[in-house]
Amino acid sequence: MLDDPTGAFVPGEPTTVAGAAGGPLSGLTFAAPDVFDVVGHVTGAGNPDWRRTHRPARATAPVIERLVDAGADLVGRTISDELAFGLLGINAHDGTPTNPLAPDSVPGGPSSGSASATAAGVVDFALAAGSGASVLVPAGLCGTYGVRPTPDVVPLDAMVGLARSFDTVGWFAREWIVLWQVAATLLGSDPGDRAPHDRIIIADDVWDLADDPVVDALLPVVQRLAVQLEPVHVEVLAEGGLDRWAQHIAALHGREAWERHREWLETTNPTLALDVKQRFDQAAALTDDQVIGAGAARDQIARQLGDLLGSTTVLALPTTPEIAPLLDSSEHELSEFRRRAETLSSIADLGGLPQVTVPAARLAEYPVGLSLIGGRGTDHQLLALAATVTRRSD
Repeated sequence: MLDDPTGAFVPGEPTTVAGAAGGPLSGLTFAAPDVFDVVGHVTGAGNPDWRRTHRPARATAPVIERLVDAGADLVGRTISDELAFGLLGINAHDGTPTNPLAPDSVPGGPSSGSASATAAGVVDFALAAGSGASVLVPAGLCGTYGVRPTPDVVPLDAMVGLARSFDTVGWFAREWIVLWQVAATLLGSDPGDRAPHDRIIIADDVWDLADDPVVDALLPVVQRLAVQLEPVHVEVLAEGGLDRWAQHIAALHGREAWERHREWLETTNPTLALDVKQRFDQAAALTDDQVIGAGAARDQIARQLGDLLGSTTVLALPTTPEIAPLLDSSEHELSEFRRRAETLSSIADLGGLPQVTVPAARLAEYPVGLSLIGGRGTDHQLLALAATVTRRSD
């Protein structure tokens, strides 16, 4: 029986797959959110009506097969926000996993169970699914490493997706070496033909989104990075404002999510948490003009970020704007956290860029993550740079 001290795993029949003998990941255990298919099991997607209206999977998600073929043991499926449409990690049906380093606070989502199980040491690593925030927010709040790779590098087949052009498969780990080992399996070996990063951008409008104590906690870490990389200071990354960038994401992400699940929502009339229902209602109300305008803006922003970062420049930013919100926070406080966190994550999402978060600091005992965003396809260099980021001395 799997030990589950944080309530990270989906209740009921355990889903396990033994890893192949002798592979590079042999001896490592991992978990996957309940949005990935495992043959013979029903994928629940965090909602009992989804579970009820779907049959057992006929095939296992390729990303899980890759890890199992490399020797890692799948030991269970973890709790996710409903249909991966959330950011706090609160699931009204399956329960809210405990944040091991901040038990009085939310774990972040939607891959809450995966981050919780990894941070608690129940597994060596865990998969995450959804947009960039789906990996970065729970990793930052639970104090783990987290990787959002360049989109489409890791296969999205046989999973309950939400918004196709934003969906990614990432992963969490407590130790950098495990993060790298998983990368070698999912991304392939480091090609070795790319120059390492040599510049780091600090943008005032990005850092202004974070609380002052978060900025103060991360400043020594950024200063150490600036010793090994040429620092570049810019006042404004987002002309027109980062809030506007987040609005583009909301329009594009919402339309794709609504189109993907509209038929099921209308025929099933499922029981959804209020915030999830509100998000689908808002998505349904989007106009074509809003979506077309957001799409044009995304193309322009992606070109801008591509030109800015190239292949040897990184953007440094706080992973989340504040430490993990308390579980008993007001709805307004949670909504404000969600807004600011989604604004930070809009950068990599709009640019289609890889991002790594590192557990770089603490405020009291609450984790604070530092993120690094690189150009498309620079995943290996980004991971190598993350290995040099060390937590400041408390």
